[in-house]
Amino acid sequence: MKQQDMPVGMARDLEETGSSSEEEEEMEGPEEHPCIMWTGGFRRIPIMVFHAEAILTKDSYIRLIGERYRLSFKIVRTDSRLVRSILSAHGFREVHPSSNEYNLMWTGSHLKPYVLRTLTDIQKVNHFPRSYELTRKDRLYKNISRMQQIYGFKTFHVLPQTFILPAEYQEFYNSYSKDRGPWIVKPVASSRGRGVYLINNPNQISLEENILVSRYINNPLLIDDFKFDVRLYVLVTSYDPLVIYLYEEGLARFATVRYDQGAKNIKNQFMHLTNYSVNKKSGDYVSCDDPEVEDYGNKWSMSAMLRYLKQEGKDTTALMASVEDLIIKTVVSAELAIAAACKAFVPHRGVCFELYGFDVLIDSALKPWLLEVNLSPSLACDAPLDLKIKASMISDMFTLV
Repeated sequence: MKQQDMPVGMARDLEETGSSSEEEEEMEGPEEHPCIMWTGGFRRIPIMVFHAEAILTKDSYIRLIGERYRLSFKIVRTDSRLVRSILSAHGFREVHPSSNEYNLMWTGSHLKPYVLRTLTDIQKVNHFPRSYELTRKDRLYKNISRMQQIYGFKTFHVLPQTFILPAEYQEFYNSYSKDRGPWIVKPVASSRGRGVYLINNPNQISLEENILVSRYINNPLLIDDFKFDVRLYVLVTSYDPLVIYLYEEGLARFATVRYDQGAKNIKNQFMHLTNYSVNKKSGDYVSCDDPEVEDYGNKWSMSAMLRYLKQEGKDTTALMASVEDLIIKTVVSAELAIAAACKAFVPHRGVCFELYGFDVLIDSALKPWLLEVNLSPSLACDAPLDLKIKASMISDMFTLV
């Protein structure tokens, strides 16, 4: 994400408001303030700029714009301390979750149509209607499959071979008979590695509820013999027209046990799953306490991972081009459904935005595979590296929206 040329109308009366001499002295004129950037030609538009370091400096000057324009936010059904810290540091006042007097609502779940219909043009919410078309594993699979049928299997080959059970059990069994596996089983609507397990025989699957079974990628790219995946932050600010931003930094998350293809290890989650929420329970989990060190322990920055691969002679430019291609195709697969829902339920263009967490696995041939898309990617900061990456990412996101 880059912070130039973004048409945002957060404090649109800024240029029209006459200020007292006292205020002018205090602000040195709005032109000068670090939280205001002007864009546009003849009719200039003020953009509010967010600074990640404000959560540490607690600078009263940074809070001035938010306080002066009485900007406010509410947080509903989630505990997002990082979002709260950044908004508060910029002078936003928190209101009660039931209040309708807010500029920004940050919520951990989908919004009901009646809530969307009541939004005014000076309010923002962090979800689009029907985002589950991307974030529910069964809907994602259906949307990608539809695109494969229309545009060709190879063009949209971003997911491992997948079946929804019990509905597609016979197709799965036929595939299994030809190539035994292993396979990975996931609930259709869970996250953080919950309910995920590996199998090498269909008899090991519990068919009590709808589940997804996917061919397990058993040739993952390894670093120091450990399997890893990458969490990427993708911001969509509009579905009509479609506008996607990929944040320039992400997290590489490592398993805690060295990778071994042997069937005897199939039950070892610490070897096969890369989710932080799984591996932090391992006695072998290594945390790093220095935010400047990005390539130590079980969580690296994505750029540190790319530097490592480049040193090993891998073509990281081609890899990232493939990753971007995967992200675009994934979002495009749900574009029509979400754009239609926006048309039906959202009264004003530009009130919805969404931050998705894309989990991508890279195989030994440097092909990226989509594992899942997360509706509300974790903003927990359990290590200094988390805070460093996520605070900058959230600040850039708020500047963009």
